[in-house]
Amino acid sequence: MQFLDQCKIYLKSGDGGRGAMSFRREKFIEFGGPNGGDGGKGGDIVFVAAENLNTLID
Repeated sequence: MQFLDQCKIYLKSGDGGRGAMSFRREKFIEFGGPNGGDGGKGGDIVFVAAENLNTLID
């Protein structure tokens, strides 16, 4: 039986959102300026172990 206990895993989560581009608008402020928001933080990566596997080859 072959046994493998080490491997390389390459992962990439999401890039997040593009953010929001908007400008402040109020009745008595003529030039409100920008008030946009940052994009999101991207996706999460979740590892789940399988108890019934003995080696990474499986």
